Parts: sequence; C-alpha cells; structure tokens
Amino acid sequence: MVNERGRDERQGPLTIFGPDFPFPFDDWITHPAGMGSIPAERHGEEVAVIGAGISGLVAAYELMRLGLKPVVYEASRIGGRLRSQAFEGAEGVVAELGGMRFPVSGTSFYHYIDMLGLATRPFPNPLSEEAGSTVIDLEGVTLYARTLEDLPPLFTEVADAWAQALEEVRCTDIQDAIRARDVPMLKSLWNDLVPRWDDRTFYDFVASSKAFSSLSFHHREVFGHVGFGTGGWDSDYPNSMLEIFRVVMTGCDENQRLVVGGAEQVPRGIWHHRAPRLAYWPAGTSLASLHSGAPKAGVAKIARDPDGQLAVTDAWGDVRRYPAVLITCQSWLLTTQIDTQESLFSQKIWAALDRTRYMQSSKTFVLVDRPFWKDKDPRTGRDVMSMTLTDRLTRGTYLFDNGPGQPGVICLTYSWMSDALKMLPEPVDRRVRLALNALHKIYPDLDIASHIISDPITVSWEADRNFLGAFKGALPGHYRYNHRMYAHFMQDRMPAEQRGIFMAGDDVSWTPAWAEGAVQTSLNAVWGVMHHLGGQTHPDNPGPGDVFADIGPIELPELLEEPQLGGWAASRVCCFRVRPLRWAALSVVAGAAPVLARSQSPDRRCDGRSARDGLGYILGPAHSGRVLLTEDQNEYVSSMLSRHA
Repeated sequence: MVNERGRDERQGPLTIFGPDFPFPFDDWITHPAGMGSIPAERHGEEVAVIGAGISGLVAAYELMRLGLKPVVYEASRIGGRLRSQAFEGAEGVVAELGGMRFPVSGTSFYHYIDMLGLATRPFPNPLSEEAGSTVIDLEGVTLYARTLEDLPPLFTEVADAWAQALEEVRCTDIQDAIRARDVPMLKSLWNDLVPRWDDRTFYDFVASSKAFSSLSFHHREVFGHVGFGTGGWDSDYPNSMLEIFRVVMTGCDENQRLVVGGAEQVPRGIWHHRAPRLAYWPAGTSLASLHSGAPKAGVAKIARDPDGQLAVTDAWGDVRRYPAVLITCQSWLLTTQIDTQESLFSQKIWAALDRTRYMQSSKTFVLVDRPFWKDKDPRTGRDVMSMTLTDRLTRGTYLFDNGPGQPGVICLTYSWMSDALKMLPEPVDRRVRLALNALHKIYPDLDIASHIISDPITVSWEADRNFLGAFKGALPGHYRYNHRMYAHFMQDRMPAEQRGIFMAGDDVSWTPAWAEGAVQTSLNAVWGVMHHLGGQTHPDNPGPGDVFADIGPIELPELLEEPQLGGWAASRVCCFRVRPLRWAALSVVAGAAPVLARSQSPDRRCDGRSARDGLGYILGPAHSGRVLLTEDQNEYVSSMLSRHA
C-alpha cells in the first residue's frame, strides 16, 4: 500500500536516517516523554539564536517549549533560503527562490509541515506524472517524452548504468538497513565507504564504475546533463562522492513534493505557532509573542565577556549577554559580516568553516496568464511546452500549474555553478530575454513572452551579502571538515572559552541543500544548549548527544601517527606512483635493508599526508600497513627513490 506521499507502507520508509549518524530525530521530537527538561531555575532565561531560517526557528521553537526564552536575530527576512516571493497582485502564487522540492524521506522537516497543517503535492520533476511531459534538448536534438521508455535506448542505458554503479557500493543493502533502522548494519556498510570515497569525486565514481566503463563518454555526458530524477548533475561532478551517496541512499532525489503556497510558510508558521505542552510559558505563547512580533536586527559582533557570558551586539549597537548562543547563518558570514571573536572556536573549526565551499545558484521566474503549456499542438498532439532539460543556458525549466482560474508560473532557468555565474552580472530583464532566446531554439513556434504578466523575479544567492552562496557542496577530502562542524555540539571536552556557542544549518550538516539537514542540526543544537545549561533528556527518550559516542560518525585520522608495520617500529618512507594508479613506498627501517611495499589494489587511493620532501611515516588502515598518500605529494618520484634506495 502506497500512501499519499508515495511511501510504501508494506516496508519501513526510506528516510534520512544517517547514514553518518543514524539517530531517529523524527522519533525524538514526537516521543510522548518530550525532548527533555531544563532546571526550573533556568526557566525564562534568554539564549540567542542568530538567523531566522528553518534551522534557527526550529531550534528557537523547541528551546521555547523547554522553558527558555530564545532571542532571535535576523539580518534580512524570516525564512532564510526558504524564500517564497509573491508575484504582485497574484494571491498565493509565488516564486520559490530557495528550497522548493522536499523529499518525503526528510521526516523531521515534514513533522513541522504537518504540525502547521500545510498542504503539499508532487513536484513536477522531469519524467514525473506531475510534469505531464518532458523535453530533453541536447546538442541541438529535441526529444519529447512522458516516460523513460519514450526516449531512445541511450537514456535507458544511462539510467541502468547509474543503478548498476550504485549496486557496486551496495546501495540497496544500505537502503535496506535504513528502512529497518538497523544501526549496526548501516554503520558497518557506511563506515566502509567513508575512507574509500572521501577523496574521490562524483565524476571519478561514474567514470571508474564497471557499469559506465563499458559505455561511451557520451553516456557520461548525457548523465551529467539529464541526471537521476531531478535534472542535470554535472555541476556536482567535482564534489565528493560521499555527498552524492548520501543524497541517493537516503532518497533525497526521489518522491519530492512542493509546499502549496510556498515553502516560506514553514518557518513563518513556526514563528507564529502557539506551541502546546510548554514547560514554563503560558498557553498560547509563540516565538512572535516573545519578540513583540519581530526578531531583533542582524548581528554585528559576538564576543565573550570576562565573566564567561557571550555578548551579542546587533546592527544598532544593542548589546545583550547570554549563557548560550546558537549560530545558524551561513558560516562564511562569521568572517565577513559578523565580528566574531577568534577564540570562540578552535583553529580546526575555523578551518572547516572557511574552507568548505558554497555553490552558486541562479533562478529566474515569470508569471504567465495561464498554464498554456498544456495546450496541444494540432500537428503533433503533444503539449506545446514541457518541463525542459537542456545543455543550453537555461539548463532546467520547470512549469507550475496553480489550478483552475489561477495564473501559471515558469521557472525559466534553474542553474548552478558556472551556468549560474553566466547570469550573475545581468539584471532581471536581461536574464529573462537570455532564457527566452534559449527556449525559442527549442520551441521555435511558441511565443512564451506573449503569456508573461507581472514583473519577473530572479535570485543569485552568491550576490546576497547575507548568504554568499546557495548551499555548501563538499569537495574531496572535506569529510574531516564536515565531521568537525557536525560534531561541534558535543562540547564536554572543549576548553571553557569555546563552550556555549553552537552551530546549526544545512551547511554544517551531512546533507547541505536539504531542509532535513538544517532541521537535524538544529535539534542537535537544542540538545547541546539543554545539556550546557544543566538540562537532561528523559530516560525513555535519549537525545542525539546521549548516543553520539556510540553511533556518531566515523572519525578519519588527521595527524600522522607512528604505527607498527609487521612488528617493526614505524619507518620513514619515500612514496612514488607506479602507473597506472598503483602506489608504492620504499621503507627505510633502522638496521634493516630497504623493503619495497606495494599496494595490492589498483584503485586504492591515498588518505594520509606525507612530511616535507616526500618523506613521512607510514599511514593507512591499521590492518594494511600500506602507504596511503595524496597525489600532490607524489611528484618527486624517481629522485626520491634513487636517493634512499
């Protein structure tokens, strides 16, 4: 039996349960025992929440329910990157400038949608029933389809190759473990992938997979243009493959829905929601009522006072002091927009916050008089326009039917990275003309412009000083950075000067760009604040911090160690590359002849670090004794070999 959100109820649903930290956030926030308690003497105490996006407001709402008084700061507008901008004069008809498609696997996020009673419906993704029809335009060839079977065999070959490639890393087994919430099995399977794929890109996975290796380059190219379920993904080809695994294995790329009337209703609804079961505040209290209707202005400075309190200065110079502060804005703002005392974070955390990368994104929307794309071409019997994927400037064009008697909305272009940068310097009218020109080459007999009403709406998130990008995209080698940020809410072992300041948001989660990641990290922070202020969870409902030591994300080594190798003391090594893709090392052991150690696997990559001049200690899995070093540390090959041989 399949329910209205597309879940198969005959088996456990596929949810964003891990895989890095398989904690049941959805169960924790709905448990009848509640999420925990704060000591009564702390009830009513103020804590700061910087940022009124979904992560900030979820955290503020739950902290309010615990009996604290969250003070929310916002530099722009409530909602963050859940931004639904209304077209002038069109009641309830919006352009979704930020998040617009939400997988049903994001069960914690949907908890708040359901709490607010908001309606959702399927998103009109390519080849979906909701889209009706799809046009794929590549290399000047235009194809019309309603299902995958309507397309040439090439596209089925690409789809099959992608499915087969995922099975090479046991995708179905991992999904089965997620459905069963089998933590030991999930941890075993996922923790095996992390060290093997942290340093490798999405494109590397595709190109090196057995499934795609037997196909042409054109198959990989088409896969990049068309993607798997939601549109082209070649802009993600440079990203760490771990990030793509998470998207696919947790169902983020399928069963996506939109929020009718706009996703911004979720954070705004939480802001105004009169919370039940309040620990301290009177019935009917909401975040809005605690703030006299509006959040405080944006933050200009964060520092620690001599007495240990955290001082937050807003844009107008008002200074307030708090025992705990939660930061949910984009992490780069801590070095560009907010004067943040450096000692509040370790240098390791600063490196993670600054070095992780934001991706660019651009969207341009127009309001049209009606969903004219459903008209039939009398010559072909096809829709006159369709959801469109192309290698042209527009990349993805999405069509939104708002129902009988309502104007329609077209997202003329949704693009990322280099395609988004092409639009960056252009004003909105120019963007519309560029998009219409590209679409005219696909639909030469259709006058789209004649249907446009009202003013167009556009966004480039990287141009907004309050964001500097749409969302993060982990590069190869960024797992350790992600781990530092995600685990930051566990503060018992931190020095006192670094405690009490917490982080949340999708950019510190394992799933950047997805609202569920923002919600889950906000719930981590709620536990962190509660624990910091002396609170605790109910024994029947442990929180994320209570089980983190047992099921937390696997840690990869950051520093060179001196392991034992075959009973010998650790030895200095000279590393060099043996083509193709084989790694070797000359081991120089005191009192012994040099020993050549060669890796056994041709696809083995390096996840350690060498010392200067190509010399260092052997580093790798403890059981292997193999030398695993990065490629840029192996330039020195023959000279180093001859020097130490």
